[in-house]
Amino acid sequence: MAELIAQGPQAYHRWRREIPNPTMVPEVVIGRTGADWNVPWDSMISRQHVRLVPQSDHRVEVSVIASARNPVFHQGRHAVRFALVPGDHFVIGNTTFTLASGRPANQLPGREGVEVTENVFDHVALRRKHFRNLGARIDVLTRLPDLIASSESDQELLVRVTSVLLQSTPSAESVAILSASNLKQDPDGEIKILHYDNRSATLGNSPISRRLVERSMTERESILNVWEGGEGSGSFAFTAREDVDWAFCVPLRSEACRGWVIYVSGQIHQDGSSESIATEELSEQLQDDVKFAEIVGTTVASLRQSHLLQRRQAAMGRFFAPIVMRAIAAGDSTQVLRPREADLAVMFCDLRGFSKRSEQGADQLLKLLSDVSDALGVMTKHILGFDGVIGDFHGDAAMGFWGWPLAQADAAVKAASAAIAIREEFKNSEHGFRCGIGLALGPAVAGQIGTTDQVKVTAFGPVVNLASRLESMTKRFGAEIILDQPMRKTLTEQSETVRLRRLAKVCPAGMTLPVEISELVSNESVATCEIDDELIERYEAALDFFQHGELDRSLRSLRTLPTWDGPTQFLIQQIVDGNHQGDVIHLSK
Repeated sequence: MAELIAQGPQAYHRWRREIPNPTMVPEVVIGRTGADWNVPWDSMISRQHVRLVPQSDHRVEVSVIASARNPVFHQGRHAVRFALVPGDHFVIGNTTFTLASGRPANQLPGREGVEVTENVFDHVALRRKHFRNLGARIDVLTRLPDLIASSESDQELLVRVTSVLLQSTPSAESVAILSASNLKQDPDGEIKILHYDNRSATLGNSPISRRLVERSMTERESILNVWEGGEGSGSFAFTAREDVDWAFCVPLRSEACRGWVIYVSGQIHQDGSSESIATEELSEQLQDDVKFAEIVGTTVASLRQSHLLQRRQAAMGRFFAPIVMRAIAAGDSTQVLRPREADLAVMFCDLRGFSKRSEQGADQLLKLLSDVSDALGVMTKHILGFDGVIGDFHGDAAMGFWGWPLAQADAAVKAASAAIAIREEFKNSEHGFRCGIGLALGPAVAGQIGTTDQVKVTAFGPVVNLASRLESMTKRFGAEIILDQPMRKTLTEQSETVRLRRLAKVCPAGMTLPVEISELVSNESVATCEIDDELIERYEAALDFFQHGELDRSLRSLRTLPTWDGPTQFLIQQIVDGNHQGDVIHLSK
Protein backbone atom coordinates (compact mmCIF):
# COMPACT_ATOMS: atom_id res chain seq x y z
CA MET A 1 0.00 0.00 0.00
CA ALA A 2 1.33 3.48 -0.91
CA GLU A 3 2.15 6.06 1.74
CA LEU A 4 2.22 9.84 1.94
CA ILE A 5 5.28 11.48 3.54
CA ALA A 6 5.04 15.05 4.83
CA GLN A 7 8.39 16.89 5.30
CA GLY A 8 8.58 20.39 6.77
CA PRO A 9 11.49 22.87 7.15
CA GLN A 10 12.95 21.09 10.18
CA ALA A 11 14.05 17.44 10.39
CA TYR A 12 11.49 16.68 13.09
CA HIS A 13 8.70 18.27 11.02
CA ARG A 14 7.82 14.96 9.42
CA TRP A 15 5.21 12.25 9.34
CA ARG A 16 4.41 9.25 7.19
CA ARG A 17 0.86 7.93 6.71
CA GLU A 18 -0.44 4.88 4.90
CA ILE A 19 -2.90 5.65 2.11
CA PRO A 20 -6.06 3.81 3.19
CA ASN A 21 -7.92 1.24 1.12
CA PRO A 22 -10.46 3.20 -0.97
CA THR A 23 -13.23 0.72 -0.07
CA MET A 24 -12.61 1.36 3.63
CA VAL A 25 -11.89 5.13 3.70
CA PRO A 26 -13.15 7.03 0.63
CA GLU A 27 -11.26 10.25 1.35
CA VAL A 28 -8.74 11.91 3.69
CA VAL A 29 -8.49 15.63 4.47
CA ILE A 30 -5.09 17.26 5.15
CA GLY A 31 -4.97 20.49 7.13
CA ARG A 32 -3.28 22.28 9.97
CA THR A 33 -5.81 21.46 12.71
CA GLY A 34 -9.13 19.65 12.76
CA ALA A 35 -8.37 17.54 9.68
CA ASP A 36 -7.87 13.80 9.27
CA TRP A 37 -4.11 14.28 8.88
CA ASN A 38 -2.74 17.42 10.59
CA VAL A 39 0.42 19.44 9.72
CA PRO A 40 0.71 21.64 12.84
CA TRP A 41 4.15 23.07 12.04
CA ASP A 42 3.21 25.00 8.87
CA SER A 43 1.19 28.21 9.34
CA MET A 44 0.63 28.48 5.57
CA ILE A 45 -1.58 25.38 5.62
CA SER A 46 -5.24 26.11 6.29
CA ARG A 47 -7.34 24.29 8.86
CA GLN A 48 -8.57 22.04 6.02
CA HIS A 49 -6.51 22.48 2.88
CA VAL A 50 -6.61 19.50 0.45
CA ARG A 51 -8.70 16.41 -0.01
CA LEU A 52 -7.13 13.06 -0.97
CA VAL A 53 -9.23 10.41 -2.72
CA PRO A 54 -7.39 7.02 -2.85
CA GLN A 55 -7.68 5.06 -6.11
CA SER A 56 -7.52 1.30 -6.65
CA ASP A 57 -4.39 1.59 -8.85
CA HIS A 58 -2.25 3.18 -6.06
CA ARG A 59 -2.83 6.69 -7.43
CA VAL A 60 -4.31 9.45 -5.30
CA GLU A 61 -6.63 12.17 -6.61
CA VAL A 62 -5.81 15.48 -4.90
CA SER A 63 -8.16 18.48 -4.88
CA VAL A 64 -7.84 21.84 -3.11
CA ILE A 65 -10.63 22.70 -0.68
CA ALA A 66 -12.33 26.00 -1.55
CA SER A 67 -11.65 27.55 1.87
CA ALA A 68 -7.85 27.02 1.59
CA ARG A 69 -5.93 30.32 1.76
CA ASN A 70 -2.63 29.47 0.05
CA PRO A 71 -1.91 27.77 -3.29
CA VAL A 72 -0.86 24.16 -3.90
CA PHE A 73 2.00 23.48 -6.32
CA HIS A 74 2.30 20.26 -8.32
CA GLN A 75 5.15 19.69 -10.77
CA GLY A 76 6.19 23.34 -10.36
CA ARG A 77 2.78 24.75 -11.29
CA HIS A 78 -0.16 26.10 -9.31
CA ALA A 79 -2.83 23.34 -9.31
CA VAL A 80 -6.31 22.88 -7.83
CA ARG A 81 -6.90 19.29 -8.91
CA PHE A 82 -4.41 16.62 -10.03
CA ALA A 83 -3.45 12.94 -9.82
CA LEU A 84 -0.53 11.86 -7.65
CA VAL A 85 1.40 8.69 -8.55
CA PRO A 86 4.10 6.91 -6.46
CA GLY A 87 7.28 9.02 -6.49
CA ASP A 88 5.35 12.22 -7.27
CA HIS A 89 4.93 15.14 -4.83
CA PHE A 90 3.14 18.44 -4.19
CA VAL A 91 3.97 21.46 -2.02
CA ILE A 92 1.93 23.64 0.34
CA GLY A 93 3.79 26.50 2.03
CA ASN A 94 7.01 25.10 3.52
CA THR A 95 5.90 21.44 3.45
CA THR A 96 6.45 18.85 0.73
CA PHE A 97 4.08 15.86 0.42
CA THR A 98 5.52 12.81 -1.39
CA LEU A 99 3.63 9.66 -2.40
CA ALA A 100 5.91 6.68 -1.68
CA SER A 101 5.68 2.90 -2.09
CA GLY A 102 4.77 0.64 0.84
CA ARG A 103 7.04 -0.41 3.73
CA PRO A 104 8.01 -3.72 5.34
CA ALA A 105 5.15 -5.43 7.18
CA ASN A 106 6.70 -4.98 10.64
CA GLN A 107 6.34 -1.21 10.61
CA LEU A 108 3.30 0.75 11.68
CA PRO A 109 1.36 2.61 8.97
CA GLY A 110 2.14 6.27 9.47
CA ARG A 111 5.53 5.81 11.23
CA GLU A 112 9.09 5.80 9.92
CA GLY A 113 11.66 3.56 11.62
CA VAL A 114 9.06 2.21 14.07
CA GLU A 115 9.72 -0.94 16.08
CA VAL A 116 6.83 -3.16 17.12
CA THR A 117 6.62 -4.86 20.51
CA GLU A 118 4.06 -7.66 20.26
CA ASN A 119 2.20 -9.48 23.05
CA VAL A 120 0.11 -12.56 22.27
CA PHE A 121 -2.44 -13.46 24.97
CA ASP A 122 -3.67 -17.02 25.38
CA HIS A 123 -7.43 -16.53 25.84
CA VAL A 124 -7.73 -19.40 28.35
CA ALA A 125 -4.91 -18.05 30.52
CA LEU A 126 -6.23 -14.49 30.15
CA ARG A 127 -9.66 -15.64 31.32
CA ARG A 128 -8.15 -16.92 34.58
CA LYS A 129 -6.35 -13.67 35.41
CA HIS A 130 -8.13 -11.27 37.76
CA PHE A 131 -8.75 -7.65 36.94
CA ARG A 132 -6.33 -5.37 38.73
CA ASN A 133 -9.15 -2.86 39.28
CA LEU A 134 -12.32 -4.94 39.50
CA GLY A 135 -14.41 -2.10 40.94
CA ALA A 136 -14.10 -0.07 37.75
CA ARG A 137 -15.31 -3.01 35.63
CA ILE A 138 -17.97 -4.76 37.73
CA ASP A 139 -20.86 -2.39 36.96
CA VAL A 140 -20.31 -2.61 33.20
CA LEU A 141 -19.87 -6.38 33.31
CA THR A 142 -23.12 -6.99 35.21
CA ARG A 143 -25.07 -4.80 32.76
CA LEU A 144 -23.36 -6.08 29.64
CA PRO A 145 -25.57 -9.13 28.80
CA ASP A 146 -28.84 -7.15 29.07
CA LEU A 147 -27.32 -4.19 27.20
CA ILE A 148 -26.29 -6.35 24.26
CA ALA A 149 -29.31 -8.68 24.33
CA SER A 150 -31.70 -5.72 24.05
CA SER A 151 -30.15 -4.59 20.74
CA GLU A 152 -32.79 -4.96 18.06
CA SER A 153 -30.41 -5.09 15.08
CA ASP A 154 -26.80 -5.87 14.25
CA GLN A 155 -26.11 -2.18 13.68
CA GLU A 156 -27.48 -1.24 17.11
CA LEU A 157 -25.44 -4.08 18.61
CA LEU A 158 -22.23 -2.76 17.00
CA VAL A 159 -22.94 0.81 18.13
CA ARG A 160 -23.47 -0.31 21.73
CA VAL A 161 -20.40 -2.55 21.80
CA THR A 162 -18.03 0.10 20.45
CA SER A 163 -19.50 2.65 22.85
CA VAL A 164 -19.03 0.34 25.86
CA LEU A 165 -15.44 -0.43 24.88
CA LEU A 166 -14.56 3.20 24.25
CA GLN A 167 -16.06 4.35 27.56
CA SER A 168 -14.45 1.50 29.52
CA THR A 169 -10.95 1.81 28.01
CA PRO A 170 -9.64 5.17 29.27
CA SER A 171 -6.54 5.30 27.04
CA ALA A 172 -8.37 4.21 23.88
CA GLU A 173 -8.76 6.79 21.15
CA SER A 174 -10.77 4.63 18.76
CA VAL A 175 -12.65 1.31 18.63
CA ALA A 176 -13.67 -0.57 15.50
CA ILE A 177 -15.46 -3.82 14.76
CA LEU A 178 -13.91 -5.31 11.64
CA SER A 179 -14.83 -8.17 9.34
CA ALA A 180 -11.84 -10.00 7.87
CA SER A 181 -13.44 -13.36 7.11
CA ASN A 182 -11.73 -13.83 3.74
CA LEU A 183 -8.11 -13.14 4.76
CA LYS A 184 -7.19 -16.81 5.07
CA GLN A 185 -8.34 -17.57 1.53
CA ASP A 186 -7.19 -14.25 0.07
CA PRO A 187 -4.23 -12.48 1.76
CA ASP A 188 -5.09 -9.34 -0.21
CA GLY A 189 -8.76 -9.55 0.75
CA GLU A 190 -10.71 -6.61 2.07
CA ILE A 191 -10.88 -5.75 5.77
CA LYS A 192 -14.33 -4.27 6.18
CA ILE A 193 -15.16 -1.78 8.94
CA LEU A 194 -18.54 -2.83 10.34
CA HIS A 195 -18.62 0.07 12.81
CA TYR A 196 -16.11 2.67 14.00
CA ASP A 197 -16.16 5.15 16.86
CA ASN A 198 -13.55 7.49 18.31
CA ARG A 199 -13.22 9.75 21.29
CA SER A 200 -12.65 12.99 19.41
CA ALA A 201 -14.93 14.19 16.64
CA THR A 202 -12.05 16.21 15.16
CA LEU A 203 -9.97 13.11 14.34
CA GLY A 204 -10.47 10.99 11.29
CA ASN A 205 -10.40 7.21 11.21
CA SER A 206 -7.29 5.86 12.91
CA PRO A 207 -5.23 3.58 10.64
CA ILE A 208 -5.87 -0.15 10.86
CA SER A 209 -2.74 -2.31 11.02
CA ARG A 210 -3.42 -5.06 8.51
CA ARG A 211 -0.52 -7.07 9.86
CA LEU A 212 -1.99 -6.99 13.39
CA VAL A 213 -5.43 -8.11 12.15
CA GLU A 214 -3.90 -10.91 10.07
CA ARG A 215 -1.79 -12.11 13.01
CA SER A 216 -4.77 -12.13 15.38
CA MET A 217 -6.93 -14.00 12.88
CA THR A 218 -4.19 -16.56 12.23
CA GLU A 219 -3.33 -17.15 15.90
CA ARG A 220 -6.98 -16.98 17.01
CA GLU A 221 -5.71 -15.06 20.03
CA SER A 222 -5.77 -11.47 21.23
CA ILE A 223 -2.62 -9.59 20.22
CA LEU A 224 -1.32 -6.25 21.51
CA ASN A 225 1.16 -4.16 19.52
CA VAL A 226 3.06 -1.26 21.07
CA TRP A 227 4.84 0.94 18.54
CA GLU A 228 8.00 2.69 19.73
CA GLY A 229 9.43 5.76 18.02
CA GLY A 230 12.95 5.48 16.53
CA GLU A 231 16.08 7.06 17.97
CA GLY A 232 16.56 4.00 20.23
CA SER A 233 15.39 5.95 23.27
CA GLY A 234 12.43 3.86 24.21
CA SER A 235 10.47 7.05 24.88
CA PHE A 236 6.97 7.60 23.61
CA ALA A 237 7.21 11.38 23.68
CA PHE A 238 7.42 11.45 19.88
CA THR A 239 4.68 10.04 17.71
CA ALA A 240 4.19 10.54 14.02
CA ARG A 241 0.49 9.80 14.18
CA GLU A 242 -0.72 11.82 17.15
CA ASP A 243 -3.68 9.61 18.06
CA VAL A 244 -2.08 6.12 17.91
CA ASP A 245 0.72 4.64 20.07
CA TRP A 246 -0.67 1.13 20.58
CA ALA A 247 -3.39 -1.17 19.29
CA PHE A 248 -4.77 -4.58 20.12
CA CYS A 249 -6.95 -6.95 18.16
CA VAL A 250 -9.39 -9.48 19.69
CA PRO A 251 -10.94 -12.20 17.48
CA LEU A 252 -14.56 -13.22 18.06
CA ARG A 253 -14.51 -17.01 18.22
CA SER A 254 -18.00 -17.88 17.04
CA GLU A 255 -19.73 -19.13 13.92
CA ALA A 256 -22.20 -16.28 14.35
CA CYS A 257 -19.35 -13.74 14.12
CA ARG A 258 -17.05 -15.54 11.69
CA GLY A 259 -14.13 -13.28 10.76
CA TRP A 260 -15.10 -10.50 13.18
CA VAL A 261 -12.45 -8.81 15.32
CA ILE A 262 -12.46 -5.98 17.85
CA TYR A 263 -9.72 -3.45 17.07
CA VAL A 264 -8.82 -0.89 19.75
CA SER A 265 -6.10 1.75 19.40
CA GLY A 266 -4.99 4.61 21.58
CA GLN A 267 -2.36 6.88 23.02
CA ILE A 268 0.15 6.62 25.84
CA HIS A 269 -0.46 10.17 27.04
CA GLN A 270 -3.88 11.63 26.41
CA ASP A 271 -3.20 14.42 28.91
CA GLY A 272 -0.43 15.90 26.74
CA SER A 273 2.43 14.90 29.05
CA SER A 274 5.64 13.45 27.62
CA GLU A 275 6.68 11.24 30.53
CA SER A 276 8.35 8.08 29.27
CA ILE A 277 6.65 4.72 29.87
CA ALA A 278 8.45 1.42 29.47
CA THR A 279 6.99 -0.97 26.92
CA GLU A 280 6.69 -3.75 29.50
CA GLU A 281 4.82 -1.46 31.91
CA LEU A 282 2.46 -0.31 29.18
CA SER A 283 1.73 -3.90 28.12
CA GLU A 284 0.90 -4.80 31.72
CA GLN A 285 -1.40 -1.78 32.04
CA LEU A 286 -3.24 -2.65 28.84
CA GLN A 287 -3.74 -6.32 29.80
CA ASP A 288 -6.91 -5.45 31.75
CA ASP A 289 -8.27 -3.70 28.65
CA VAL A 290 -7.51 -6.73 26.49
CA LYS A 291 -9.22 -9.04 29.02
CA PHE A 292 -12.26 -6.76 29.11
CA ALA A 293 -12.45 -6.72 25.31
CA GLU A 294 -12.21 -10.55 25.35
CA ILE A 295 -15.25 -10.71 27.66
CA VAL A 296 -17.19 -8.23 25.53
CA GLY A 297 -16.31 -10.16 22.39
CA THR A 298 -17.37 -13.50 23.85
CA THR A 299 -20.65 -12.00 25.08
CA VAL A 300 -21.37 -10.46 21.67
CA ALA A 301 -20.61 -13.71 19.88
CA SER A 302 -22.86 -15.77 22.17
CA LEU A 303 -25.82 -13.41 22.27
CA ARG A 304 -25.65 -12.67 18.55
CA GLN A 305 -26.29 -16.37 18.02
CA SER A 306 -29.69 -15.86 19.68
CA HIS A 307 -30.39 -12.88 17.40
CA LEU A 308 -29.57 -14.99 14.37
CA LEU A 309 -31.85 -17.76 15.62
CA GLN A 310 -34.79 -15.37 15.86
CA ARG A 311 -34.23 -13.95 12.38
CA ARG A 312 -33.73 -17.31 10.70
CA GLN A 313 -37.00 -18.63 12.08
CA ALA A 314 -38.65 -16.44 9.45
CA ALA A 315 -37.25 -18.48 6.55
CA MET A 316 -36.25 -21.97 5.61
CA GLY A 317 -33.35 -23.28 7.64
CA ARG A 318 -32.10 -25.61 10.29
CA PHE A 319 -33.17 -23.21 13.08
CA PHE A 320 -36.85 -24.12 12.66
CA ALA A 321 -38.40 -26.37 15.27
CA PRO A 322 -38.59 -29.98 14.08
CA ILE A 323 -42.39 -29.88 13.95
CA VAL A 324 -42.24 -26.79 11.72
CA MET A 325 -39.74 -28.44 9.41
CA ARG A 326 -41.97 -31.51 9.15
CA ALA A 327 -44.92 -29.33 8.23
CA ILE A 328 -42.89 -27.44 5.63
CA ALA A 329 -41.62 -30.68 4.15
CA ALA A 330 -45.20 -31.91 3.76
CA GLY A 331 -46.57 -28.81 2.04
CA ASP A 332 -46.03 -25.34 0.63
CA SER A 333 -43.82 -23.33 2.98
CA THR A 334 -45.69 -20.09 2.27
CA GLN A 335 -48.97 -21.64 3.37
CA VAL A 336 -47.42 -23.42 6.35
CA LEU A 337 -45.83 -20.23 7.69
CA ARG A 338 -48.84 -18.03 6.93
CA PRO A 339 -50.21 -16.41 10.13
CA ARG A 340 -53.48 -17.96 11.20
CA GLU A 341 -55.57 -18.42 14.32
CA ALA A 342 -55.05 -21.64 16.25
CA ASP A 343 -55.71 -23.06 19.69
CA LEU A 344 -52.35 -22.83 21.43
CA ALA A 345 -50.78 -23.92 24.66
CA VAL A 346 -48.26 -21.16 25.46
CA MET A 347 -45.30 -21.33 27.84
CA PHE A 348 -43.17 -18.53 29.24
CA CYS A 349 -40.07 -19.79 31.06
CA ASP A 350 -37.83 -17.33 32.92
CA LEU A 351 -34.46 -17.93 34.57
CA ARG A 352 -34.22 -17.27 38.31
CA GLY A 353 -31.01 -16.27 40.07
CA PHE A 354 -29.20 -14.53 37.19
CA SER A 355 -28.89 -11.10 38.88
CA LYS A 356 -27.49 -12.59 42.07
CA ARG A 357 -25.02 -14.75 40.19
CA SER A 358 -23.93 -11.70 38.16
CA GLU A 359 -23.06 -9.78 41.31
CA GLN A 360 -21.24 -12.71 42.88
CA GLY A 361 -19.24 -13.72 39.79
CA ALA A 362 -18.63 -10.51 37.87
CA ASP A 363 -14.95 -11.40 37.48
CA GLN A 364 -15.95 -14.76 35.97
CA LEU A 365 -18.44 -13.46 33.46
CA LEU A 366 -17.40 -15.90 30.77
CA LYS A 367 -18.31 -18.84 33.01
CA LEU A 368 -21.57 -17.13 33.97
CA LEU A 369 -22.37 -16.57 30.31
CA SER A 370 -21.68 -20.22 29.58
CA ASP A 371 -24.00 -21.25 32.44
CA VAL A 372 -26.79 -18.96 31.16
CA SER A 373 -26.42 -20.37 27.65
CA ASP A 374 -26.68 -23.89 29.10
CA ALA A 375 -29.80 -22.85 31.03
CA LEU A 376 -31.48 -21.44 27.92
CA GLY A 377 -30.48 -24.67 26.22
CA VAL A 378 -32.41 -26.63 28.87
CA MET A 379 -35.55 -24.64 28.10
CA THR A 380 -35.29 -24.92 24.32
CA LYS A 381 -34.31 -28.60 24.46
CA HIS A 382 -37.49 -29.63 26.26
CA ILE A 383 -39.78 -27.26 24.34
CA LEU A 384 -38.54 -28.75 21.07
CA GLY A 385 -38.35 -32.24 22.54
CA PHE A 386 -42.09 -32.21 23.27
CA ASP A 387 -42.94 -30.97 19.74
CA GLY A 388 -43.15 -27.30 20.66
CA VAL A 389 -42.02 -24.21 18.73
CA ILE A 390 -39.63 -21.58 20.08
CA GLY A 391 -41.53 -18.34 19.63
CA ASP A 392 -39.13 -15.79 21.07
CA PHE A 393 -36.38 -14.96 23.53
CA HIS A 394 -36.79 -12.17 26.06
CA GLY A 395 -33.45 -11.59 27.83
CA ASP A 396 -32.97 -14.71 29.92
CA ALA A 397 -36.49 -16.04 29.20
CA ALA A 398 -37.88 -18.22 26.41
CA MET A 399 -41.40 -18.44 24.97
CA GLY A 400 -42.65 -21.65 23.40
CA PHE A 401 -46.02 -22.78 22.09
CA TRP A 402 -47.87 -25.88 20.92
CA GLY A 403 -50.74 -26.25 18.41
CA TRP A 404 -49.07 -24.70 15.33
CA PRO A 405 -48.24 -25.25 12.46
CA LEU A 406 -50.02 -28.58 12.98
CA ALA A 407 -53.03 -28.87 15.28
CA GLN A 408 -52.17 -30.86 18.42
CA ALA A 409 -55.04 -32.34 20.43
CA ASP A 410 -52.59 -33.03 23.28
CA ALA A 411 -50.95 -29.59 23.18
CA ALA A 412 -51.73 -28.94 26.86
CA VAL A 413 -50.24 -32.28 27.98
CA LYS A 414 -47.07 -31.71 25.93
CA ALA A 415 -46.64 -28.20 27.29
CA ALA A 416 -47.10 -29.44 30.88
CA SER A 417 -44.67 -32.32 30.31
CA ALA A 418 -42.07 -29.90 28.93
CA ALA A 419 -42.55 -27.58 31.93
CA ILE A 420 -42.05 -30.42 34.41
CA ALA A 421 -38.98 -31.67 32.54
CA ILE A 422 -37.44 -28.17 32.55
CA ARG A 423 -38.11 -27.72 36.27
CA GLU A 424 -36.67 -31.10 37.20
CA GLU A 425 -33.53 -30.61 35.12
CA PHE A 426 -32.89 -27.26 36.79
CA LYS A 427 -33.30 -28.87 40.21
CA ASN A 428 -30.66 -31.43 39.34
CA SER A 429 -28.23 -29.09 37.56
CA GLU A 430 -25.02 -27.76 39.06
CA HIS A 431 -25.45 -24.19 37.82
CA GLY A 432 -27.64 -23.02 40.73
CA PHE A 433 -30.43 -21.56 38.58
CA ARG A 434 -34.15 -22.16 39.06
CA CYS A 435 -37.02 -21.25 36.78
CA GLY A 436 -40.49 -19.74 36.78
CA ILE A 437 -42.98 -21.03 34.20
CA GLY A 438 -46.38 -19.75 33.11
CA LEU A 439 -48.78 -21.90 31.03
CA ALA A 440 -51.97 -20.74 29.31
CA LEU A 441 -54.34 -22.32 26.80
CA GLY A 442 -56.48 -20.49 24.27
CA PRO A 443 -56.81 -19.03 20.76
CA ALA A 444 -53.97 -16.97 19.29
CA VAL A 445 -52.49 -16.02 15.94
CA ALA A 446 -49.28 -17.88 15.09
CA GLY A 447 -47.01 -17.94 12.07
CA GLN A 448 -44.58 -15.72 10.24
CA ILE A 449 -45.24 -12.35 11.86
CA GLY A 450 -43.43 -9.03 11.52
CA THR A 451 -42.83 -6.05 9.23
CA THR A 452 -41.64 -5.82 5.66
CA ASP A 453 -38.08 -5.41 7.00
CA GLN A 454 -37.95 -8.19 9.56
CA VAL A 455 -40.11 -11.21 10.32
CA LYS A 456 -40.02 -14.16 12.70
CA VAL A 457 -42.13 -17.16 13.57
CA THR A 458 -43.98 -16.46 16.79
CA ALA A 459 -47.46 -16.11 18.30
CA PHE A 460 -49.46 -13.22 19.68
CA GLY A 461 -52.81 -12.72 21.36
CA PRO A 462 -54.30 -12.46 24.86
CA VAL A 463 -53.27 -16.02 25.74
CA VAL A 464 -49.60 -15.13 25.09
CA ASN A 465 -49.87 -12.08 27.32
CA LEU A 466 -51.57 -14.18 30.02
CA ALA A 467 -48.83 -16.83 29.95
CA SER A 468 -46.28 -14.06 30.51
CA ARG A 469 -48.31 -12.70 33.44
CA LEU A 470 -48.59 -16.18 34.96
CA GLU A 471 -44.81 -16.60 34.75
CA SER A 472 -44.41 -13.31 36.65
CA MET A 473 -46.85 -14.55 39.32
CA THR A 474 -44.58 -17.48 40.15
CA LYS A 475 -42.33 -15.05 42.04
CA ARG A 476 -45.26 -13.69 44.07
CA PHE A 477 -46.71 -17.09 44.94
CA GLY A 478 -43.43 -18.94 45.38
CA ALA A 479 -44.61 -21.59 42.92
CA GLU A 480 -42.48 -22.68 39.98
CA ILE A 481 -45.26 -23.54 37.46
CA ILE A 482 -48.59 -21.67 37.32
CA LEU A 483 -51.34 -22.30 34.77
CA ASP A 484 -54.75 -20.90 33.92
CA GLN A 485 -58.16 -22.58 34.23
CA PRO A 486 -58.50 -23.78 30.57
CA MET A 487 -55.10 -25.46 30.87
CA ARG A 488 -56.09 -27.07 34.18
CA LYS A 489 -59.41 -28.31 32.81
CA THR A 490 -57.78 -29.87 29.72
CA LEU A 491 -55.02 -31.52 31.75
CA THR A 492 -57.47 -33.14 34.16
CA GLU A 493 -59.46 -34.47 31.20
CA GLN A 494 -56.47 -35.79 29.22
CA SER A 495 -54.00 -36.94 31.86
CA GLU A 496 -54.30 -39.09 34.96
CA THR A 497 -50.73 -38.46 36.10
CA VAL A 498 -50.54 -34.69 36.65
CA ARG A 499 -51.01 -33.30 40.16
CA LEU A 500 -52.48 -29.82 40.46
CA ARG A 501 -53.25 -27.39 43.26
CA ARG A 502 -55.77 -24.56 42.99
CA LEU A 503 -53.99 -21.38 44.11
CA ALA A 504 -56.44 -18.46 43.93
CA LYS A 505 -58.62 -16.29 41.76
CA VAL A 506 -56.57 -13.23 40.82
CA CYS A 507 -56.91 -10.08 38.78
CA PRO A 508 -53.50 -9.24 37.28
CA ALA A 509 -52.43 -5.62 36.93
CA GLY A 510 -53.77 -4.11 33.70
CA MET A 511 -56.53 -6.73 33.35
CA THR A 512 -60.20 -6.39 34.25
CA LEU A 513 -61.36 -10.01 34.36
CA PRO A 514 -60.25 -12.35 37.15
CA VAL A 515 -58.32 -15.52 36.34
CA GLU A 516 -58.42 -18.77 38.27
CA ILE A 517 -54.89 -20.08 38.57
CA SER A 518 -53.43 -23.39 39.67
CA GLU A 519 -49.99 -24.80 40.41
CA LEU A 520 -48.65 -27.71 38.38
CA VAL A 521 -47.06 -29.67 41.22
CA SER A 522 -45.66 -32.75 39.50
CA ASN A 523 -46.69 -36.00 37.91
CA GLU A 524 -46.55 -39.55 39.21
CA SER A 525 -43.07 -40.11 37.75
CA VAL A 526 -41.59 -37.48 40.10
CA ALA A 527 -41.23 -38.95 43.59
CA THR A 528 -39.17 -36.15 45.16
CA CYS A 529 -41.92 -33.51 45.35
CA GLU A 530 -42.37 -32.00 48.83
CA ILE A 531 -45.97 -31.02 48.12
CA ASP A 532 -47.96 -34.14 48.93
CA ASP A 533 -51.66 -34.83 48.51
CA GLU A 534 -52.43 -33.94 52.13
CA LEU A 535 -50.87 -30.48 51.80
CA ILE A 536 -52.81 -29.87 48.57
CA GLU A 537 -56.07 -30.93 50.21
CA ARG A 538 -55.58 -28.74 53.30
CA TYR A 539 -54.52 -25.70 51.25
CA GLU A 540 -57.52 -25.99 48.91
CA ALA A 541 -59.85 -26.32 51.92
CA ALA A 542 -58.43 -23.09 53.37
CA LEU A 543 -58.80 -21.47 49.94
CA ASP A 544 -62.49 -22.50 49.89
CA PHE A 545 -62.99 -20.81 53.28
CA PHE A 546 -61.37 -17.65 51.89
CA GLN A 547 -63.47 -17.63 48.72
CA HIS A 548 -66.67 -18.07 50.77
CA GLY A 549 -65.76 -15.10 52.96
CA GLU A 550 -64.79 -17.13 56.05
CA LEU A 551 -61.52 -15.32 56.54
CA ASP A 552 -60.85 -16.30 60.16
CA ARG A 553 -61.33 -20.02 59.43
CA SER A 554 -59.14 -19.65 56.36
CA LEU A 555 -56.34 -18.00 58.37
CA ARG A 556 -56.49 -20.62 61.12
CA SER A 557 -56.25 -23.40 58.55
CA LEU A 558 -53.43 -21.75 56.61
CA ARG A 559 -51.35 -21.20 59.76
CA THR A 560 -51.26 -24.93 60.37
CA LEU A 561 -49.52 -25.50 57.03
CA PRO A 562 -45.71 -25.53 56.57
CA THR A 563 -44.06 -22.11 56.62
CA TRP A 564 -41.85 -23.06 53.66
CA ASP A 565 -44.86 -23.34 51.35
CA GLY A 566 -44.91 -20.20 49.18
CA PRO A 567 -48.60 -20.14 48.18
CA THR A 568 -49.63 -20.56 51.83
CA GLN A 569 -47.60 -17.57 52.97
CA PHE A 570 -48.79 -15.48 50.02
CA LEU A 571 -52.47 -16.16 50.75
CA ILE A 572 -52.01 -15.39 54.45
CA GLN A 573 -50.43 -12.03 53.57
CA GLN A 574 -53.25 -11.11 51.17
CA ILE A 575 -55.89 -11.84 53.82
CA VAL A 576 -54.00 -9.86 56.48
CA ASP A 577 -53.40 -6.89 54.18
CA GLY A 578 -56.92 -6.98 52.71
CA ASN A 579 -55.65 -7.11 49.12
CA HIS A 580 -58.84 -8.68 47.81
CA GLN A 581 -62.40 -7.88 46.83
CA GLY A 582 -64.60 -10.77 47.71
CA ASP A 583 -62.86 -13.91 46.48
CA VAL A 584 -60.59 -12.10 44.00
CA ILE A 585 -57.02 -11.09 44.87
CA HIS A 586 -55.88 -7.94 43.07
CA LEU A 587 -52.23 -7.88 42.06
CA SER A 588 -50.72 -4.42 41.79
CA LYS A 589 -47.87 -5.49 39.50
